[in-house]
Amino acid sequence: MKLYYPWVMAITGMLLLMVSNGLVSTGISAFDSSLLAEFGWSRGALKFRDLLTLMLTGLLAPLLGALIDRFGPRALALVGLLLLAALYFSYSQIHFIGQIYLIHIGFAVVLVTAGLNVAVIMVSQWFVTKRGVALGITVVGSSLGGAIVPMVIVAMLPALGWRESFMWLSVLPLALCVLVLLLVRTPAQMNMQPYGANGDTQGETARVVASDASDIGFATALRTRTFWVLVVVALATYYSLMAVAAHLFLHMRGMQFDPVAAGRAMAVMFGMGVIGKLMFGSFADYFNPKRVFLANLFIMICGALLLATLKPALIWYALILFGIGWGGLYTMIQLLAVNAFGLSSAGKILGTITLFDASAAGLGVWITALLFDHFGSYQVAFNVICGLTILAFFAATQARDERKHLAAKQARNAAARAR
Repeated sequence: MKLYYPWVMAITGMLLLMVSNGLVSTGISAFDSSLLAEFGWSRGALKFRDLLTLMLTGLLAPLLGALIDRFGPRALALVGLLLLAALYFSYSQIHFIGQIYLIHIGFAVVLVTAGLNVAVIMVSQWFVTKRGVALGITVVGSSLGGAIVPMVIVAMLPALGWRESFMWLSVLPLALCVLVLLLVRTPAQMNMQPYGANGDTQGETARVVASDASDIGFATALRTRTFWVLVVVALATYYSLMAVAAHLFLHMRGMQFDPVAAGRAMAVMFGMGVIGKLMFGSFADYFNPKRVFLANLFIMICGALLLATLKPALIWYALILFGIGWGGLYTMIQLLAVNAFGLSSAGKILGTITLFDASAAGLGVWITALLFDHFGSYQVAFNVICGLTILAFFAATQARDERKHLAAKQARNAAARAR
């Protein structure tokens, strides 16, 4: 059991993201057509809910490090899942848009307590080697949520309607609470060492030891080049991903695809994200992570350019490329942050990056809606996404391993003093 428990934790982290991100960030857009048809709101008014969620997530995220230190990932995940169940049930009772805004403010707390950063830290503490693969498995959860949840909703709506569908979906986080309660532990609580801590994984030890410099503290990380590179890349790409994910269902319907095909488009994009996360997370354990990072961005750019043509015949190719590029990138941002700065301040560092990227993601959803309301199409909005992904690519060329860089700088200074 001890040999496999780190992988059990990676799978548990995957399920956590599948439920929390799938219900809050991506799957919920499958309800948009039903809500707009019943209440007659503009897209800008409806999508303002996502801006509230994601910007508040960004504001709360820097508190994550302190919350994890005090309560641990397990307690935070349980709180987030219980709150998610209550909020989804509340969604079934809404009658005016102000109620939606209040619910989505609550969703921000869900994303902070049961979202990406908690899952990444929860899993990273179980791995010294194979961390790229483990995080790839974990972050696959958000793509699985984006692929599966919309399809489930599309299947439920004709038979149950949107109100009863929300009620039934509130059971999912409650079920996951039981699993988290039973399984989530730290290595110390299990009287175990993280995977690879004893240097007994052949073929990997040299790579790990080579980068085993001292961790970089939060204050120092804020003054490094790589921290701000990751901020720019995350800001630009999270804006782009959430803009596409939140509007894809409506975009497909606008191109005369039926609801099943629109739901399938979400499944294709996020299904490709699953492949990207697993594939590029594995590549990062064997190839230069920075090159893997740049490859992800290049693939995402190609998908964005095809998407911006607005041609129905190219939409599936666009979603394949955009999804697989983003999937790998999603893993690599987390991995590069942990590798560049270490784990001791990972909560604060990832939380601060989230302050920027979540706010940008919220703006992406809302601004894309406003641009559609103004121009009557997604052309301008998708052109903006192309520009942002290209900007992210050039920023990413400046990333480096800050722990290695700092260690080398200190060695040079010591050698200079010795002379």
